[in-house]
Amino acid sequence: MSGHSKWSTIKHKKAATDAKRGKAWSKMSRDITVAAKAGGGDPDANPRLRLSIDKARGANMPKDNIEKAIKKGTGEVEGVSYEEIVYEGYAPSGVAVMVHALTDNRARTAPEIKKLFERKNGNLGATNCVAWMFHQKGVIVVNREGADEDRLMEIAVESGADDVTTSEQIYEVTCAPAAFEAVRDAIRQAEIAIHSSDLSMVAENNIALDLDSARKVLGLVEALEDHDDVQSVYSNFDIPDDVIAQLAAEG
Repeated sequence: MSGHSKWSTIKHKKAATDAKRGKAWSKMSRDITVAAKAGGGDPDANPRLRLSIDKARGANMPKDNIEKAIKKGTGEVEGVSYEEIVYEGYAPSGVAVMVHALTDNRARTAPEIKKLFERKNGNLGATNCVAWMFHQKGVIVVNREGADEDRLMEIAVESGADDVTTSEQIYEVTCAPAAFEAVRDAIRQAEIAIHSSDLSMVAENNIALDLDSARKVLGLVEALEDHDDVQSVYSNFDIPDDVIAQLAAEG
């Protein structure tokens, strides 16, 4: 079970302000633009664009915003050109961190990311210093209160999932990238509400954190996630349920 998934689920429930939603929409718009530029503006023929649009709709992003972002990617509307960059490094306690960014100015973004690592007692590393620990997986998160574990397990496995893990708050379904859409659609067709779904970088082994270490690691992860150019942060930390409960209580 990914500690990141557990914490992200709780954080999502606690922080749905207009300001945060606006920033999320801005990042999703950027992601849609890059996906459309890379594979064309037809989501039926562009799986990456299809996923980006799906996430935007899940965040209640207006249809006009989505269409404008696609047109920027296809060149129908003038827009900024973004470059995809992956930064790698370490958080406190030796936790590995991968940062996926989309930037229009590498010279600006790189030192800003480096500074965030340093301020939060981490270290920005060289390319491939931690990437070898991670593999791309489809990750689908379902709130426990909205699904029966045995039924979810049956649907997930029959549709091609590799595993279903459980914590006090959520179920996390993982699968190969090629099976992602089939697994997600099967869960939806069973009328099981999905909290989040994405193609993520998942670590082979996780590092369990105590309360103090969790505070420090999350401090870095959340600072990185808040950066305008950062789309996703992946890491190999695991936070036990009792520590998650203490963090949630602290607000």
